[in-house]
Amino acid sequence: MIPDQAPKEDVFHCNEDLKKESHIPSFERYKELYINSIENPDEFWGAIAKDFFWKTKHTGRFLDYNFDVTKGEIFIKCMEGATTNICYNLLDRNVHEKKLGDKIAFFWEGNEPGDDLTVTYRELLQKVCQFANVLKSQGVKKGDRVSIYMPMVVELVVAMLACVRIGAVHSIVFAGFSAESLCERIIDSQCSLLITADGFYRGDKLINLKLLADEALQKCRDKGFPVKKSIMLKHLSKEPEGVVGSQSPPAKRVCPDLEVPWNPDVDLCWHSLMKEASDQCEPEWCESEDPLFILYTSGSTGKPKGVLHTVSGYLLYAATTFKLVFDHQNDDVYWCTADIGWITGHSYITYGPLANGATSVLFEGLPTYPDVSRMWEIVDKYRVTKFYTAPTAIRLLMKYGSEPVQKYKRKSLKVLGTVGEPINPEAWQWYYSVVGDGRCPIVDTFWQTETGGHVMTPLPAATPMKPGSATFPFFGVVPAILNESGEELEGPSEGYLVFKQPWPGVMRTVYGNHERFETTYFKKFPGYYVTGDGCRRDKDGYYWITGRIDDMLNVSGHLLSTAEVESALVEHKAVAEAAVVSRPHPVKGESLYCFVTLTDGVAYNQALEAELRKQVREKIGAIATPDYIQNAPGLPKTRSGKIMRRVLRKIACDEKDLGDVSTLADSSVVEELFRNRCRTTA
Repeated sequence: MIPDQAPKEDVFHCNEDLKKESHIPSFERYKELYINSIENPDEFWGAIAKDFFWKTKHTGRFLDYNFDVTKGEIFIKCMEGATTNICYNLLDRNVHEKKLGDKIAFFWEGNEPGDDLTVTYRELLQKVCQFANVLKSQGVKKGDRVSIYMPMVVELVVAMLACVRIGAVHSIVFAGFSAESLCERIIDSQCSLLITADGFYRGDKLINLKLLADEALQKCRDKGFPVKKSIMLKHLSKEPEGVVGSQSPPAKRVCPDLEVPWNPDVDLCWHSLMKEASDQCEPEWCESEDPLFILYTSGSTGKPKGVLHTVSGYLLYAATTFKLVFDHQNDDVYWCTADIGWITGHSYITYGPLANGATSVLFEGLPTYPDVSRMWEIVDKYRVTKFYTAPTAIRLLMKYGSEPVQKYKRKSLKVLGTVGEPINPEAWQWYYSVVGDGRCPIVDTFWQTETGGHVMTPLPAATPMKPGSATFPFFGVVPAILNESGEELEGPSEGYLVFKQPWPGVMRTVYGNHERFETTYFKKFPGYYVTGDGCRRDKDGYYWITGRIDDMLNVSGHLLSTAEVESALVEHKAVAEAAVVSRPHPVKGESLYCFVTLTDGVAYNQALEAELRKQVREKIGAIATPDYIQNAPGLPKTRSGKIMRRVLRKIACDEKDLGDVSTLADSSVVEELFRNRCRTTA
């Protein structure tokens, strides 16, 4: 439970100026509200719901659920009986009721400095209505799934909110994923339409997204699932041949080297369709538990899980966490550096900020392009007040020292945030003292695709900060730490992090596979939602996330399944068996260390190693490219044939203390693996 008072020593406190304007100005106020959110969730969330528009009111309990698989099917329901439309709440309400039509919704900052634009709430509403009508003209209706595979452009936000406006379910696939990954997600969610773009630059690297999209659609056809239509945005290219009435991007962004294949039987031009579409579109009123979006996250079985979020609960939770965790004020300029292809971008670039009428920066580029000062240049350019990024980016920029940061003033900054993985104390200290000049609190947020929003986090003016700690639970969230036997541990302890009751934004199921949902999150410890993460609680009651307990890796804040990478490796004809573990990385947090056993007669060489890296990259995406590949004539196994991954992790890290290896079938295998372990990355 939350301590009566936060500790006074060995912690960092925010400045008094921030407390004066804060929504939650003290730890005492946090605790008072937290207790109310746990003991009276209907009252707590019901009061927040009054800030939004409901076509019809809910009936019965505000939040109903069963977390105990021994008592029947797992379910979570929020505001059952209510109807609303999230797009209406994000745009129409802000434009018409709150008179924010002329307020900037997004400052878009392109990959190249100087390529930028602004979009107001009124303009965004018009574009969303137009594209909603485009979708309807293509036969998309309420409940249909639409796949979106786009770079970080304003049209990505337009596409997702247009789906929401007509009650369609968007499934956004990160533009860094491979054609195979896109195909897999399209088929699993049975998407009826694909929205994509011609290409984009990632730093100085050109990505031909249309080629990848076409390859994915061909794979879908080969697997018996033809997608009839694909809408393409021209971001870098001139008009495709044969397309009339379109438009080209600004001349400075046009890429003459980009070849855009065009299939008139499938392909449609975004711009041509938009020219003919009305900017008036009535919203589709949706039930609270209607599906809102599907977002795939890696699963320990190797097959990604389609996490399903629903309408009302997700809206309330994304809006509330954004407002309170970043202490949003009306004059803020907020910047989340994540990609919308991940849940961070869903909740904290699109839904949370727009629900609060916020002004945000939408950034297409990289933190190191064209130089390592780019982020701080942007902070000064837009006078960013609230800044949210990943520990990976912080560690990357730390390597270049403080000078590139201090070239810019950064005086506008008030709150800094981190997301994606636990931040190490050294990076926290650098972020706090160099980027924030020792005056900006850091909200170190822990959450997952499945949770919909922050579940463990400091609040800027209320929570004394400990570098590296996620501190305390957000409102409505009840954490516990369990041992292997499922017993709750009290006081200072370490074990499995679980949650005892739902909050409005928690996922509802795995799309098309509720049994997998129950097995993954609720069967290990009946009565609890199991995060899959380890956690430590210190003597002051602070929570520290210790990392994944299952066979998952956190690479640059992105969750990857070891099984998924292993599957990609063994598909190569030269590989008989593969095992993948994590090895600590000074920038990415964790790196992929792969052991491969080759088929008889195959020699290991650099050419094969390059092929294997390429295979993983093409099957999953660049984010999963192995850092280390070691030839393993044999793998350490128990006498029953199970691979001892714990031992492989020790080998990857060159740690000779292996612990208990009494069940190891052949110890000579381990000795050989130690002798031949990789010393340098690719």
